[in-house]
Amino acid sequence: MGPPDLRGHPWAGILLSASLLTVWSLPAAAQFIFDANLLNTTQKLLAKPTLSVNQGTVTEHSGMVTFHCDTKDVDITIHWVANDHPLVFHEHMQLSPDGKRLTILTVQRGDARTYQCEAWRPSEVQSSDPITLVVNYGPDPFEIKLESGVPNGEEVGVIEGSNVTFSVEIQSHPSPDYSWFLPNDSILPLVMKTFTIHAVSREHEGVYKCLVSNSATQLSRLAALKVRVLERLTKPHIVTPSLNLVENASSVPLTCQTTQKGAQVRWFLSGQPLLPSEHLVLSPDNRTLVIQNLWRNDTGPYECEAWISGSWARSDPLSLTIIYGPDRVDITSGSDSGVVSTVEAELNSSLTLQCQAESQPGAEYHWTLEHSTNVSMGEKLIIGTLTWEHQGTYNCLALNPLTLQARSASVLVRVIGPQSSLSAGSIAGIAIGILAVIALSVGLGYFLYIRYARRKTAEDPTHEVTPATSEEEHPAQPSSGHHVIIGKPCSLRASVSPSGKWMLPPEPPEQFYGFY
Repeated sequence: MGPPDLRGHPWAGILLSASLLTVWSLPAAAQFIFDANLLNTTQKLLAKPTLSVNQGTVTEHSGMVTFHCDTKDVDITIHWVANDHPLVFHEHMQLSPDGKRLTILTVQRGDARTYQCEAWRPSEVQSSDPITLVVNYGPDPFEIKLESGVPNGEEVGVIEGSNVTFSVEIQSHPSPDYSWFLPNDSILPLVMKTFTIHAVSREHEGVYKCLVSNSATQLSRLAALKVRVLERLTKPHIVTPSLNLVENASSVPLTCQTTQKGAQVRWFLSGQPLLPSEHLVLSPDNRTLVIQNLWRNDTGPYECEAWISGSWARSDPLSLTIIYGPDRVDITSGSDSGVVSTVEAELNSSLTLQCQAESQPGAEYHWTLEHSTNVSMGEKLIIGTLTWEHQGTYNCLALNPLTLQARSASVLVRVIGPQSSLSAGSIAGIAIGILAVIALSVGLGYFLYIRYARRKTAEDPTHEVTPATSEEEHPAQPSSGHHVIIGKPCSLRASVSPSGKWMLPPEPPEQFYGFY
C-alpha cells in the first residue's frame, strides 16, 4: 500500500503549515536560551576602588584631612577601614551621603593610622590600596627625672659620691632634639634624652635645664631641676645588751648608733616602718627602741635609718634570738601524729615513741621506765622486740639546756600476747629464794655444830680428839656390791697418861655397820 493521498482534503494545508512551523521554531528557542546564559556569564566584576587624600601629613589640631573613595561601579556600598579594622566614627569625623568621602575636621594624634575604602556588592568586595596618615605633634610638657635622687620640695638631693642619671620622657612625633644646660652654663655636646654624672660632688650643685624641640611642629619645651649634693652618711648599727634573750624577761633596749650629729632616726621592723606601741616604745629622740616583756616572736629583723637633709643610710638588719620553753610535752607513737597516753603493742613487735616540745634552743630528751634506773637519750625511744619486761609507764623529760627548765609527760605501754604460768622474772625470783634458803640452812647447821662442840668441850675438859687412822678413813669395801660403812663407837671420856697427856679410852670390841 502506498502513502495516502492528501490532495482533495481541505485540512491538508493546515497540517503542512503546522509541521513547518514546528521544525523552524525549535532552533529559534534554543538560540534565545543560549544568548541569555551568555549575558549572565559575561557580567563585569567589581572594579578596585581608588583612595586619595588631600594631605598625607598634618600637624595635630592645625588642619583638616579629606579622604575620597573613587569607583565607577554603581549599586554598591562603601565601607571604611582603619588599621585593618572597621573604622569607628567620632564626632570630629564626617561622611558624605554616598559614603565616598571621609572628612576629619580636627586631626588628632590618634588619627594617625592606615586607611582603606571597600566597595561592597552582594557576594563581592573590593578594597583600595592603603594610605597612611601621618600626624605630627609635641613635644608635650615634661619634667626632668633624677634616678637615685631624694625629692625635697622644689629641689632634689643626691648623695655625694654617687652616680646620678638625668632623664626626660617626651611625647612627640617625630622624635625631638634635646639640649642640656648645666649649672655652669655649659651645654652638653651630645643630643640625647639621658646623661649621667659619675661620682657627683659639691661642684655639681645647681639648676639643670633641658630644651626639647620638634622641627616638624616647630614647637619647643623647656624644663628645669635644682640639684643639691648631700653629705654621705655612714651606715648606723644597732647595739643590744645580748643577742640571747629570755622570753618574758625584763625590757630589752635596742640603740641605733650613728656618727652624724643632728641626724634623725627611723626604725623598721621586717622591712616595714615600725609603729610604736605599748610593747614597742621609742625614746624621745627615736634612737632607742625598748621592747617591753619580750615575746618569742619579737625576733625581728630590726633596722634603723639615719637621715639628714635628704641624705640617709640604713643599718644592717638585726635578728634577735629569743630563748623559751620547753612548752607542753607531747608523746606520739610510730607515724601517727596524735598525742597518746596509753599504747598497746603485740609481744615481740617493735615500738617507737617520740617526744616533742616547743623550745629554743631545742630541748634535750630523757626517757625512763618506772622502777628502772636506765635512762635513754634522744627524741625517739625505739624498742626493737617487745617483751614482758618492757611493759610499764615511760616518762619523757624535756630539758632546755640554757634556761634549765624542764617539762615531762608519760605514757603507759601494755604488751599484748599469750602469757606463761610463770614469767621469767617469777622463775628467777623462785630460784634466788631457793638458793637463799639453802645458804641459810647450811649456815644455821654450821652454827649449831660449832655451838654444840664448844658446849661439850666446856663440860669434859679431858676430851681429846685424835686423827683417824688410815683404816678408819678408808674402810674396806665389801665384794657384795653394797656400800658398807664400818665405824667404831666413840667415847667422850678420856684419861691422863703418865706423861700428863689426855688419852682416849681403848676401843671397845664391838663394831658398827651401816648400809646405804
